[in-house]
Amino acid sequence: MSSESVITDLVSIIKDAREHLNYLNELGVTNVETGVQSGVSPNKAGALESTNIAAAQAAATISRGTRQSVTAPPQDMLFGDIAAPPPPIIEKSFESFEQIWSDVGDCTRCPLHQGRINIVHTEGNRHARLMFVGEAPGADEDAQARPFVGRAGQLLTKIIESIGFKREDVLIGNVNRCRPPGNRPPTLEEASMCQPFLLREIAAVQPEVIVVLGNTAMRNLLDIKQGITKVRGQFQDYHGVKVMPTFHPAYLLRDPSKKKETWEDLKKVRDYLETTPRRQS
Repeated sequence: MSSESVITDLVSIIKDAREHLNYLNELGVTNVETGVQSGVSPNKAGALESTNIAAAQAAATISRGTRQSVTAPPQDMLFGDIAAPPPPIIEKSFESFEQIWSDVGDCTRCPLHQGRINIVHTEGNRHARLMFVGEAPGADEDAQARPFVGRAGQLLTKIIESIGFKREDVLIGNVNRCRPPGNRPPTLEEASMCQPFLLREIAAVQPEVIVVLGNTAMRNLLDIKQGITKVRGQFQDYHGVKVMPTFHPAYLLRDPSKKKETWEDLKKVRDYLETTPRRQS
């Protein structure tokens, strides 16, 4: 294909894009979503909007922090100098946790409510620089309505203390707030019901680092298909927030040999927070 035909095709694409943008502007649309919630197909998203008002409101709230304005390319853009747009960031939300939890309500959005004792909300310092996110409550958490209070939680507390923090210094939560039967991982559909509320909490607190514990938490927060063993120890970006994937404490109880790798991951988190000035809220 000649360079002239390539330029002709690019001009045609830009022209089509401009026409589409004009159409959106006529409809009053000034922003578009930059991503699709993990695990939610278009027909599931439609069902969510029609049958699940609270969850839809949650997704709409957090999307304000993950959108980009729709603007047409500048007239003088050179084809050789097309720069990628900056990644969207999560805008600060001034919601309280109580407002978010009120929207959660006595949740029946997915089948997990049928076997739960308690809804387990996020716990800790609401001005924390550091947040830990696991997959879902276990039996002890379900009974006490608190995240990470069983054996895995006790190990997590030791991990937190090992990098110079106390449990009350950080924020601790889960992708899902209800215990799955037999402590199995939540399904994508189950996680999609809870995810908007977790994202609203993140927007309210604006932690500087989030440690995701295990595959389920990592894949529900990050658009990553690889397993935790391939990604752990490498800082990722979630809309301007640094994310460190590492092993879940429950996995460390089953395979203590992985504690050394987890320690290496958490030292990177500690060093980053120690060498980076606290972000002004």
